[in-house]
Amino acid sequence: MSAFILGIGMIALTIAVYIPATRLYKRLRWPILMPVLTTTSILILILVISGIKLDTYMLGGKWIQELLGPAVVSLAFPLSRHLHVLKQNIIPIVGGTIGGSITGVSTGALIAILLGYPQEMVIALLPKSVTTPVAIQLANQVGGNASFTSLFVMIAGFSGILLGPMLLKWAKVRSKHAYGIGLGSASHALGMARSFEYGENAVALSSVSMIVSAIAGSIMLPLWVWIIYG
Repeated sequence: MSAFILGIGMIALTIAVYIPATRLYKRLRWPILMPVLTTTSILILILVISGIKLDTYMLGGKWIQELLGPAVVSLAFPLSRHLHVLKQNIIPIVGGTIGGSITGVSTGALIAILLGYPQEMVIALLPKSVTTPVAIQLANQVGGNASFTSLFVMIAGFSGILLGPMLLKWAKVRSKHAYGIGLGSASHALGMARSFEYGENAVALSSVSMIVSAIAGSIMLPLWVWIIYG
């Protein structure tokens, strides 16, 4: 079977799982049923049971992955429509995102060191709250394991979209702007996707927070590695 047909089949499989997962989430609104999480879990289960190799799935998956770039660029549209919101909230965005980045990096490093993680693993953990392409580049530049970094980024993203809104609600945070900033800075693209539930303003703030978080992480990561390991 040609690679092209296999690729189309893998894309069709992904869509066939994602559409009902989205409908189920819209009906129940349970955080654990977030479409990205359920679709990923079901696809992994299907691949394992059927014996389909990851390389085979990626014949189509790589096409989906290529759409990540245009999807990120398309965020300019909600940003352009809500520039006034960004201007009004520039201090909370920058302050909250940088504060969150410092807290995320420092606590992650401290816990990893206390648990006795090797240096390579600690460094791989540091950029966990930065969007995947940037996180992988940062890990490679400072001696981390990019594969582990990808895993940690996924864990941070999924845990953020599952627990973040619950924690904000528990803390009696009612501002939808705060939800957007928090989700974007802590859970990057997944958090931004979750912020759609809180309106376009939240999406705009979330996307800016994700960008600021990536910039802050790029600056802080080499500094943290120098502080920890000299």
